Amino acid sequence: MKKFLALMLALVMVLGLVACGEKAPADDGADAATGSVYWLNFKPESDEALQNIAKLYTDKTGVPVKVVTAASGTYNDTLTSEMDKDEAPTMFVVGNSAAVNTWGEFCYDLTGTDVFNELNTDAYILKDAEGKVCSIGYCYECYGIMVNKALLAEAGYAVEDITNFDALKAIVEDITARKDELGFAAFTAADMDGSSSWRFTGHVANLEYYWESVDAPEAWTACPAELTGAYMDNYRNLMELIFANGTVARTDLATGGHDATAEFKAGKAVFHPQGNWEWASLSEVFTADDLAMIPYYSGVAGEENVGLNCGTENYWAVNAMASEEDIKATLDFMYWLVTDAEASALAVGTFGVMPYTNAVASANPFLAMANDLAAAGKANMWWATNYQPDVDNYRAALVSALNDYNADPTDAKWEAVETAFVAGWATCYANVNG
Repeated sequence: MKKFLALMLALVMVLGLVACGEKAPADDGADAATGSVYWLNFKPESDEALQNIAKLYTDKTGVPVKVVTAASGTYNDTLTSEMDKDEAPTMFVVGNSAAVNTWGEFCYDLTGTDVFNELNTDAYILKDAEGKVCSIGYCYECYGIMVNKALLAEAGYAVEDITNFDALKAIVEDITARKDELGFAAFTAADMDGSSSWRFTGHVANLEYYWESVDAPEAWTACPAELTGAYMDNYRNLMELIFANGTVARTDLATGGHDATAEFKAGKAVFHPQGNWEWASLSEVFTADDLAMIPYYSGVAGEENVGLNCGTENYWAVNAMASEEDIKATLDFMYWLVTDAEASALAVGTFGVMPYTNAVASANPFLAMANDLAAAGKANMWWATNYQPDVDNYRAALVSALNDYNADPTDAKWEAVETAFVAGWATCYANVNG
């Protein structure tokens, strides 16, 4: 009898251990998934961090996670190619209304999913015309003109002196006049190759779109069919200042090959048009107190009352055409990524901030500056650039026109830039919308 009881007790213990083993994946916040995850990543600068995150999840759960990163400026083409394969991405980016129109049928409705319920704001949700949640923001960002405060002080100025375009222009041109004496330039290189041109055909271009949207009788909620071009002179103001006062002659910018971030880190220029995502690299040589970020001043009346450009084009979508197992695995992975302390710390370290309740807080100083400006009542220059139609072709035409302008910076060449910017918008809109 004693031997029988001992055997029964041993059996109970074995079954208990098996049961505990079966529940282990649920301890990480979800039932065990039998599928896999394929994340087509939009952000090349985040590739290393995301590969580490993928490995961490696979090590914890056994679920395969593959991260493929599209080269800068090639995401749309890469997505089109990858979605046509048998093993298509299960997790991809649908970052604006045009992308919703293109990829909406491939988007799994994220309404009510665990990761959707973790969002701490409704500001970064994209829906289709029927109200389906096609994608949700996984980070928001800010961009503007970074300032090396120590170099600015060497030139005899402080960040507080720059409150509008006139002040910025006077300081920049003074630095250029004394650059040999000072040992540094005003701006970093404004390369117009694919690795850099998006800063100027996307980010700086946003100032024109933003101010047009301010004038519009109704807020932009979809891509407008046409632009007025009312603020093209302001776009020229800032672009001319950047092109004419950089580390590299404007005629050498078309082919690229100059690392603007490396120049900034080496103290070769005071100003650097970029975004908060650069902090991980910049923190190798700077402290948070060493740098500032100012808005894209361009001479618009009232610009003293605007802050940085804050928004996102980084929205997660889940492939509705994937298997049920892969959809579940992907949703589980996304939930883990925004709730697990170790994983979200890695993600925030590369993304800057994540708008999810249980993600770790951001320590990015540029985002803190954006928040401070907003708290002071400065208007956010929202990312109207996300509405650019047929974005790759639109920007390519603008790059070509800007390169021609840099080769011969005349009014006639600028008219071609305006044509690419304004008429090109209408043409690209028609190409997409018929």
